Amino acid sequence: MRTARFTLDPAFTIGEVNPRIFGSFVEHLGRCVYTGIFEPTHPTADAEGLRTDVLDLVRELGVTTIRYPGGNFVSGYRWEDSVGPVEDRPRRLDLAWRSTETNRFGLAEYIAFLKKVGPQAEPMMAVNLGTRGVAEALELQEYANHSAGTALSDLRAAHGDKDPFGIKVWCLGNEMDGPWQTGHKTAEEYGRIAAETARAMRQMDPSVELVACGSSSQSMPTFAEWEATVLAETYDLVDYISLHAYYEPQDGDLDSFLASAVDMESFIENVVATCDHVGARLKSQKKINLSFDEWNVWYTSKWHEIENSDARDWPEAPRLLEDNYSVLDAVVFGSLLIALLRHADRVTVACLAQLVNVIAPIMTEPGGPAWRQTTFFPFAQASRYGRGQVLDVRVDSPTHQTKKYGETSLLHATAVRADDGTVTVFAVNRSQTEALPLEIALSGLDLTQVTEHSVLADQDPDARNTLEDPERVTPHQAEGTTLKEGTLSAVLEPMSWNVIRLA
Repeated sequence: MRTARFTLDPAFTIGEVNPRIFGSFVEHLGRCVYTGIFEPTHPTADAEGLRTDVLDLVRELGVTTIRYPGGNFVSGYRWEDSVGPVEDRPRRLDLAWRSTETNRFGLAEYIAFLKKVGPQAEPMMAVNLGTRGVAEALELQEYANHSAGTALSDLRAAHGDKDPFGIKVWCLGNEMDGPWQTGHKTAEEYGRIAAETARAMRQMDPSVELVACGSSSQSMPTFAEWEATVLAETYDLVDYISLHAYYEPQDGDLDSFLASAVDMESFIENVVATCDHVGARLKSQKKINLSFDEWNVWYTSKWHEIENSDARDWPEAPRLLEDNYSVLDAVVFGSLLIALLRHADRVTVACLAQLVNVIAPIMTEPGGPAWRQTTFFPFAQASRYGRGQVLDVRVDSPTHQTKKYGETSLLHATAVRADDGTVTVFAVNRSQTEALPLEIALSGLDLTQVTEHSVLADQDPDARNTLEDPERVTPHQAEGTTLKEGTLSAVLEPMSWNVIRLA
């Protein structure tokens, strides 16, 4: 196969990686919360009921911002239900996932969970603009963030939390363009309530960072028009607009699935163009950044065909969306991470949906173990080594034809230069069958050695980690990768995720 090539030069950069790009998402959906992060009867549970085995894996994963409490769940969320003595909290029907919510885990427990994850774990709270509105958003903000001396801040103190929660980033609703959303609105309706909510929340605290709902996917019939209409109302009031995208193979077309990041990059670039068009029309110097606050591989066809049944009798914490990820899925997942990093100048928040059990990198068994899915490894490596300046990578790569995206490069890559001058290359070989030779010319970089070339690949692309075999798939070290006279030479295994570290 022809060699893929690109040049790295510190003079040509995309932008600084915002740590929030390595965020995740905890929703009251299935077993993400209950028997996921929270299981008081588990042998590893701490005094607050949090699974310490899961906490260890969350720290290893390296997540930063964690979005909560939804997701579709938030459009029926009554924040008052989730505070105060647990024994007094009401049970509610959750329309979004046809489940019963016990509210045993609520707002204070979420903040306590973040504190135990570590100082890098920042709250990102969504307000209900589906079935509620401005007043309830302000009440939640006052309860969570005001220091003392008001009814709601004093109520928080009476509930055991004297110190404010300090939530800086707030989502103004969730997927309000979607007909599946409780309280679904037109762009005009949503733009108005989002603007009024944003204006009021800024009156309470001008420093809050606000995320307006963008399109739930690029395939939505209202895509781009939705963003333009919403931003016409909210441009000067919000900091971000959201993007959501999920990918799965369709009709056995694995080449197109492996190229899913083509769609993700197009989505990002089209939203940026729409944002900048609205800004130009308003003659504004402000730039709206992007919050890609839901992304993942998700087998939605399984959800629609098997799990999404009205026959469920409102269970507590049912097993929903528990996709078991293969090596193939992990390679696509890694490519999606590359897409986010390649747009670090405008994508400054991103949240992997979700954190535990629900289309997640971490799985648990009630009363039993927790383990890493295949997708755990690309995220943990990107979070650990993808901090610094993203270098401008323009590949010269062999291509192949895909049904969905046409002619597509077999190499998908980016590189990040850390503050200490070291460089990490993240690369995916999209070929199902052929190894891909790679040469990288280093210009203006004082690098002399390859410190690691980690590969996630397997002769069986369907290999996966399970309860019975939790370490079937792990990264391995490549052989033969060299750095000589300013040129890196490597061979990327078929269908592989690669992390090459240079010093």
